[in-house]
Amino acid sequence: MLTRARDLVDGPLRAAVARLEGDLRLPADYHFGWVEADGTPIDDGAGKGIRPALAVLGAEAAGADASVAVPAAVAVELVHNFSLLHDDIIDDDRERRHRSTVWSQFSVGEAIIVGDALHTLAFQVLLEGLDTTGVRIAEKLGQATAAMIRGQSEDMGFDRRDDVSLDDCLAMEADKTGALLAFAIGSGAVLGGACAELIGGLEEYGVELGLAFQAHDDLLGVWGEPAVTGKAAGNDIRERKRSVPIVSALQAGGERAHRLREVFAEEIIDDDMVAESVALLEAAGARDATIEIARIHLHRALAALDGVTVEQAAAAELADLARFVVDRDH
Repeated sequence: MLTRARDLVDGPLRAAVARLEGDLRLPADYHFGWVEADGTPIDDGAGKGIRPALAVLGAEAAGADASVAVPAAVAVELVHNFSLLHDDIIDDDRERRHRSTVWSQFSVGEAIIVGDALHTLAFQVLLEGLDTTGVRIAEKLGQATAAMIRGQSEDMGFDRRDDVSLDDCLAMEADKTGALLAFAIGSGAVLGGACAELIGGLEEYGVELGLAFQAHDDLLGVWGEPAVTGKAAGNDIRERKRSVPIVSALQAGGERAHRLREVFAEEIIDDDMVAESVALLEAAGARDATIEIARIHLHRALAALDGVTVEQAAAAELADLARFVVDRDH
């Protein structure tokens, strides 16, 4: 499914990015994995492509041809990558997809401005390529992007708080990740001519999928293999993230939580501290708790599909995609 959606969307996405002028083009192409830093063409691919796939499946869930969802699929991928460019700066991440991030390869300024350009381009794609439906979808994209930014802001604020609850964490992740996934599938359904009930059910699936996706991402942020994830081991610990496993352990209290707080208070968290923190999280049951949260939201996503009438083939692929989200290794 991901390959099929990528094949459908890749050409229009490249055509949209090709509209960027001057010094914007090279770092954008580099970020998407289309060129080396010197401009030499390659094809590393640009991530998993879950959001464009959801847009395509949203249209097919309504019985429409996948091609009608392409503008929404391109737009959501542009917004997602705008957020990645900025997130890498915020998180001081020097590596993404086994390559230097744009800010570390070029400059912080270039990464910021290229992210801004992709954000603007997303709305141009919708408003120039569609009729009045494009205005409706652009409005939905604006709402989803605002929620994503709000979630990112809350995530940053959590680093300065010692009272973050698991409910706080999940509400933040519903905004940061769930909102854009809900937009992706909902916008595809709108372009496919779906009724309001189907659009609502698919958007509920998208939010729950986002929570499952982010919980599993939080798992990989602590226990992921660097050779597979493309990020340093224990990355979320070094960044003092209040992610699901970390909040679960802190909320449980006791000596383990006390020691985790001591580690997070250190000016520099070295490799030994990372290893100790991982062991503390394991002993506190944080890994199992995070896996369970991902599974709960997976089941809720599947239940949302059961509550509406979805084309059979699309329903099967949406179920497969949901399961992939909580089984992936990167």
